[in-house]
Amino acid sequence: MKLNFPKTLAPLAAALGLCSALVVPHANAEGRISIAQQFGIGYLILDVVRDQKLIEKHGKAQGINIEVDWRSISGATAMNEALLAGSLDVVSAGVPPALAVWDRTKGKQNVKAVAALGALPNYLLTNNPNVKTLKDLSDKDRIAVPAAGVGFQSRTLQIEAAKLFGKEDFQHFDKISVSLPHPEATAALIAGGSEITTHFSSPPFSYQALENPRVRKLISSYDILGGKATFNLLYATEKFHDENPKTYRAFYDALVEAEGWIKANKAAAAETYIRVQQSKLPLEFVRKIVEDPEIEFTVSPQRSYVYAEKLYELGVLKNKAGSWKDYFFSEAYARPGS
Repeated sequence: MKLNFPKTLAPLAAALGLCSALVVPHANAEGRISIAQQFGIGYLILDVVRDQKLIEKHGKAQGINIEVDWRSISGATAMNEALLAGSLDVVSAGVPPALAVWDRTKGKQNVKAVAALGALPNYLLTNNPNVKTLKDLSDKDRIAVPAAGVGFQSRTLQIEAAKLFGKEDFQHFDKISVSLPHPEATAALIAGGSEITTHFSSPPFSYQALENPRVRKLISSYDILGGKATFNLLYATEKFHDENPKTYRAFYDALVEAEGWIKANKAAAAETYIRVQQSKLPLEFVRKIVEDPEIEFTVSPQRSYVYAEKLYELGVLKNKAGSWKDYFFSEAYARPGS
């Protein structure tokens, strides 16, 4: 399948998104909320919330009109800088980066998770016929990940490396990992002939790559974590949570409603994704992803505590969480989580 990604415009768009985020002074005002999301099918719940104006709906139910400002920013670093500067209210990233901010701000801004956005497996893919397992990867291979050493994919690999080579060598795969956005990494893996022989990929990119007969799956993030696991989280500062109770509640309730709607309307949810994201992917291809039983769009965290526990054991996190509730705001407690 031909990949249709605006490679040259993505960095500029991300930069413009961050710049615009940093100049908006209205964060932390009841009745207004600024939300930043990244790109991909993993943010479908937010796409539905946005498309159906669910925050505004739940705000009116509480007697307030809520102005919602939506941003698209690539990368957890830009997200976190804007959040801690107070120019964004809610941001999104993978579980490990979100935990890193919780750890870093504990006792200060006290950043915590608002909700999960769903369980989506990430696949470690390869086009090297000589690589059958992770132990077959050598210094001649290069693993493409969005953020080498610190992102969701790298942290997941570090957990697996600790199992395979011991805790003292948990960064075993970092030395052959390179930072490369998913679109470029997917194109390189499919084309072959480059130093990129392996890619820790997320949907929809993993689905596209696996359509090529030369590409195979080595391991899934679900294998490493012991089952279905949350891919990304929404998180905010304690200040926003405490000073804007009605806005926060409307946002959380909107997420819950979007989850239920997606589960009951998967075909329509695929259409929503294409429309909101202005995606050029075929509708049937997106429906295949949304309807995949491995994927679940839910605000309830699943196996997020595996990251909290393992990354603390490896020394990545300084603070030990007693349970998933330690790094989530209390509104999430009414639903199941882990």
